[in-house]
Amino acid sequence: MKAGVHVGLATTEAALIDDDGALVATAAVGSVPGDAVASVGAALVRLPRHDPAQVAVGLRATASAVAERRGLRRVGVLRIGGAAARAVRPLWGWPADLRAAVCAGVDIVDGGGGLDREDWTPLDRDAVARFAAGVAGKAQAVAVAGLFSPLDGEQERQAAEILRAELGDLPIALSADLGSIGLLERENATVLDAALSGVAGGLADRLAGTLTALHPGAAVFVTRGDGTLMSLEHLARHPGASLGSGPASVLRGAGALAGLEDAVVADVGARRVNVGALAGGFPEEAVGGAEIGGVCVGSRIPALIRLPRPFDPAELAEAVDRLQPGAGRLPLVVVGGGAHDVPGGVHPEHGEAAGAIGAAVSPVGGQHERIVRLPDRSATPVVLEDVMEEARAAAVRAGADPRHVVVVEVDETPLAYLPGRFVRLRARAAGPPSPL
Repeated sequence: MKAGVHVGLATTEAALIDDDGALVATAAVGSVPGDAVASVGAALVRLPRHDPAQVAVGLRATASAVAERRGLRRVGVLRIGGAAARAVRPLWGWPADLRAAVCAGVDIVDGGGGLDREDWTPLDRDAVARFAAGVAGKAQAVAVAGLFSPLDGEQERQAAEILRAELGDLPIALSADLGSIGLLERENATVLDAALSGVAGGLADRLAGTLTALHPGAAVFVTRGDGTLMSLEHLARHPGASLGSGPASVLRGAGALAGLEDAVVADVGARRVNVGALAGGFPEEAVGGAEIGGVCVGSRIPALIRLPRPFDPAELAEAVDRLQPGAGRLPLVVVGGGAHDVPGGVHPEHGEAAGAIGAAVSPVGGQHERIVRLPDRSATPVVLEDVMEEARAAAVRAGADPRHVVVVEVDETPLAYLPGRFVRLRARAAGPPSPL
């Protein structure tokens, strides 16, 4: 069996799913304020006695930490790019209180500088060492973002080696691991990844302890914003991946309950209504990134339209229309504790536990994207296979069984604003959790 838990603002739901994917039982308890792990434990003990092979948890603890400016580490922010990267400074546009809570110093050093490797300038290694000396004793983590890292992240990795030599074993987040294109959004997501490293590490340790005590043989996973799962070890390494995990779980659970892979979903809670969409069973992601705590980030987070409670039915209808594709019309699935307030659409049974069910049925996943210049169309299959293999490897690193990981989505986007034939290649892979 598999167990899923979804920690909401007011209520925490748990669900138990059997080997055939059938729902066995659900339970709900009031969320423990400020303690997601206690909420998870309280919900699981309300389920019938069971021995699940897997427990997956959807929570908003990292998003809450950013929104409340709580538990964040101070981060040294290093940008690689030289003169081309100096027009806008790091942390530009951040709310003043969040910047004050996170920033331990910023700098921009020379490096990169072209669309082709022969045009690149060497990384200024001495400047990286000076930056490290400047943040020593102040920074609890470091974020490194290179202007051209979606093309090649080698200079970020070189900078990380220098930083480790100078600063010791501090958490270092690299934007090349995130893969999004826009520099500011990618850099912001990298900074939050570093700032959340303490929150995520403590959360992973407490979840491991609590769930080992309750279900000693179960593998433990956390949902993330792209609608897949990751191991607790992966959460500790990449905490920003859990941003948006709660809404992603609800979207997947709504689709599973309704038997639909493509739908618009309205999650009607006690305080607000979240409206999102499913495409191929996965949440539609926010185009160009999303906003977390007042900061635009390049993280893979569901595209949501939020409405306050009580809501205007006309505003809800408009939100549903805005998420419809250009051709055809998707069904509306209504879930959540307040679903009875929406007369239309599909109301699946057990919709109040959609988040927990979504966590239980989600696969472990990984993504990879890369910007490449292709000399001609014949080069696409070779480069695309490399991207797909990186996506498979990312899923395995997140905890997927390497024997059963498959590529579930491939996307090729021409970048018309760059000279030459540049394309963004992206692949998503998913598979069942590793038995190890």
